[in-house]
Amino acid sequence: MNSSERITNKKKRIGIKWKMFAILMIFIVCTLVSIWIVQIRMVNLFYQNAKFHELEDSANAISESLGNVSETKIKAAYYADNYALDIWVLDVSGNKAEWVIRDDGAQGVILPFINHKMETLYSYTQKNGGIYMATLPSDGFVGGSDIKVIKDNFGKGDGFPEVSKYNDTMGALYVRIHQVDDREYMIVQHANFSSFQTTAMILKYQFVLIGIITAIFALVSAWLMSKFITKPIVKMNEAAKKLAKGNYNANFDGVGYREINELADTLNYASRELAKTDNLQKELISNISHDLRTPLTMIKGYGEVMRDIPEENTPENVQVIIDETARLSELVNDMLDLSKIQSGTRKPQLEKFSITETLNDTMKRYEKLTMQDGYCIAVRVDKDAAVIADRGMILQVIYNLINNAINYTGEDKCVEVRQTVTDKAVRISVRDTGDGIAPEDLANIWERYYRVDKVHKRAAIGTGLGLSIVKGILESHDARFGVESAVGEGTTFWFELNIAPIPEVFDAEYDSTDDGEI
Repeated sequence: MNSSERITNKKKRIGIKWKMFAILMIFIVCTLVSIWIVQIRMVNLFYQNAKFHELEDSANAISESLGNVSETKIKAAYYADNYALDIWVLDVSGNKAEWVIRDDGAQGVILPFINHKMETLYSYTQKNGGIYMATLPSDGFVGGSDIKVIKDNFGKGDGFPEVSKYNDTMGALYVRIHQVDDREYMIVQHANFSSFQTTAMILKYQFVLIGIITAIFALVSAWLMSKFITKPIVKMNEAAKKLAKGNYNANFDGVGYREINELADTLNYASRELAKTDNLQKELISNISHDLRTPLTMIKGYGEVMRDIPEENTPENVQVIIDETARLSELVNDMLDLSKIQSGTRKPQLEKFSITETLNDTMKRYEKLTMQDGYCIAVRVDKDAAVIADRGMILQVIYNLINNAINYTGEDKCVEVRQTVTDKAVRISVRDTGDGIAPEDLANIWERYYRVDKVHKRAAIGTGLGLSIVKGILESHDARFGVESAVGEGTTFWFELNIAPIPEVFDAEYDSTDDGEI
């Protein structure tokens, strides 16, 4: 993606501040719409249902008292006063209906009209399963025997009739037929709907006010979120741009919420690690260049001398060229080994072998170095031990650890190699008598070409990649390893492998214990 495409995409993206504001506004709009539907548009429905619930509660209470006229009158009077109802109760057991409770129509329903409609009400209620409910216009009882209704529950059981439109001239009718012993009663109740015009107007004004307040709240919230949430994110974004350009001193300030603080800490840690990696990469390039330049310079120099001066064409000079070529080959091989280990293409080929024999074989390679250069390499083995691992890789680990100790040992040129066997593991440790390593440098010594003194010198033996190869091999074996060091007291590198029974082929040759234990 080129720069123009990045700029175009950047312009198309919306910032977190405005995105949060948009989300808040959508939420507020949805909330206001919900309030409008529930509180303004559906308030009449809720009121009608509440009114029918009142009629139902009153009918239930009166039904329980039927058979006791005095108690029935008391309950009817109570609900008529508290719920503003017209209540009539008739005994319809005989050929002629008899009044039990006779209301004069205090709520505007004229009693004579009720008298003319009783047969119709009884018929509707009986055919509807014992309960009949309806919403009536103001003239619902006027006229012949039929009743004018806006909507009723006839043929629908005891569900409440619902009217979408509402006005204050409507009323609610509730009729129930109830059997007590051998007597049959009909309870008729009526209530006028109260006027909602003033209430509806108040609710609309409240709705407008709530809308204005919530819009202001959304603006203030977006500004606060921009200040306390998006501002540190914006700062971290700017710091990340600096980091992407190679400025590893970029500081991620995460003042604010816990998640932002954790993100800032993570980015600061990543910045420090990238700085370390960048420094190690630069050191690696510098050190490899140095290690390549030295042998190439010597090969070129000796070759030119031998070309220009025939007398210098001696076996010794040829050997120098051969040695430096071998060193170049060793360096390239080590770099390839390290690359294969780190990429995972070189995997351990596990086998069962004697690590004691492997250690002894390794020490034979250093006999010439011990005799010619005065190094003292002491080997201490407590008893034979076998492990399951890649023998070639473990041999390389031991070889690299000894080379490292030779390069950094003290003036006494002493190196100690020790094998210690426990019930479950065998430990190989290599100790030198050099200057030691400071605690703050211990974690970095496994990196490629890392030098504690930061001054690159040509290793006496090896290529400088040994410890990195050791780390990769041991990690691929899931082995335990580490380093112990103190300034001025030398350094000890160690690793442990799980012990395995020694194969029978090694028993006769390496059994040096008195009790026969392997």
